Amino acid sequence: MKKMSSKWHAISIVLHETSCAAAAQCRSQRFLSTQIPALPLRDCDRVAGCHCKYKHYDDRRATIRRSDDVHRDLRSEFRESNRRATRGRRAVDSR
Repeated sequence: MKKMSSKWHAISIVLHETSCAAAAQCRSQRFLSTQIPALPLRDCDRVAGCHCKYKHYDDRRATIRRSDDVHRDLRSEFRESNRRATRGRRAVDSR
């Protein structure tokens, strides 16, 4: 088995054209490495000819869901320059 690269390492089941209905139900699911079902699946009706395989992912998430992750590049592109170039707005602050 592939070595886990992070605690969120995940696995999905890759179907074959002859895969069973139990595998088809897991088609779009990602499982954490610690929770993966063994192949062939418990309800597999094609145990002798099961061709399902695992696909590895660094993260369980299929898409970016956090707004911080989505807008990270956009924020850095429009970041304002530091307005604190001078020490302060009072005459005594510039000494």
